[in-house]
Amino acid sequence: MAWRSRRLWHITMVDGLIGSSRFYSSNSKVDLKRLRPMILKRIEQRGKDYPVKGMVPVAQDVLRNRGLLIQGVSTLLKVVPVWACKFCPEVYIGEQGHLIKTCHGYRRRAKNQVHEWISGKLTDILVPVETFHLDKMFQGVITHHQRFDFDRVPAVIELCWQAGADPNDINLNPSQWDLESVGSGITGAESLSPGDLGLVARGTFMAWEALRSGVQKLLMVYPAKVCNHCSEVHVGPSGHKARLCGVFKFESWRGSHFWKKAGVDDLVPPKLVWYRRPQDPLVLLDEGRGFYGHAPAMVDLCVKAGAIVPPNYLCMMKMNGNSAPA
Repeated sequence: MAWRSRRLWHITMVDGLIGSSRFYSSNSKVDLKRLRPMILKRIEQRGKDYPVKGMVPVAQDVLRNRGLLIQGVSTLLKVVPVWACKFCPEVYIGEQGHLIKTCHGYRRRAKNQVHEWISGKLTDILVPVETFHLDKMFQGVITHHQRFDFDRVPAVIELCWQAGADPNDINLNPSQWDLESVGSGITGAESLSPGDLGLVARGTFMAWEALRSGVQKLLMVYPAKVCNHCSEVHVGPSGHKARLCGVFKFESWRGSHFWKKAGVDDLVPPKLVWYRRPQDPLVLLDEGRGFYGHAPAMVDLCVKAGAIVPPNYLCMMKMNGNSAPA
């Protein structure tokens, strides 16, 4: 009796699975040649919905805050000392560089070395992220042999351009596109009083927060991609096919990118640095690296210039943490 029950259950399950499955005939093939014009027409019509009118003011505010941010950082760099490692991307903000052994050398040929510090510049605080400038948002995918046919522009400007803002408007973007060609900031910054310098620092930090908030809003409407293995960014519905990744040694310069959805940190990198608290020694030592905090370079620069420490960064900066044992 038990055997018959198991037999009936097996037949019922098999019949149910077979009945619920779908069988496709080999004769019912899809004619891709007939579907191709329909697909291309739908892609062209998709571009009619962009740019979204409601996001144009957001893109304009992003460009305006970008110009204020560049001008503010250029001014603060005249007063606050910034150091950059000669052999790696490490940056430190303070009277002199730290002694923490985190340098990996040129092309990561060395590990756990002391940094060799040189004077920092604007691009050490505001990391430039460039992307291909598209003629129109929904265009053909850029192939590898077309990589020199398109200009490289800052990713934030490309995002704002696709969102309907005019990057050539002098009222929105008073600074140059290239950070290397930016002016020297406010004239006479060295003679500013602590109060005036604090106002510049607070305005610069507000521009930084507004820029990141605006970019986050734009990314909710406009697509952007970032490579999963490198920092390459592409603003558009699909990534390009330029083989420039080089994540695998055997691929060298011919590596293809592995695209995923980009976030705010991909277009506006925070550039984390070691943060020296009041309870820390004047020069950060390697023995106490487990006790020191971190902060985005922009936040550390503004705080050292007189801005108030933002509450949402207190945990990262370990403001109330213990100091390293002597």
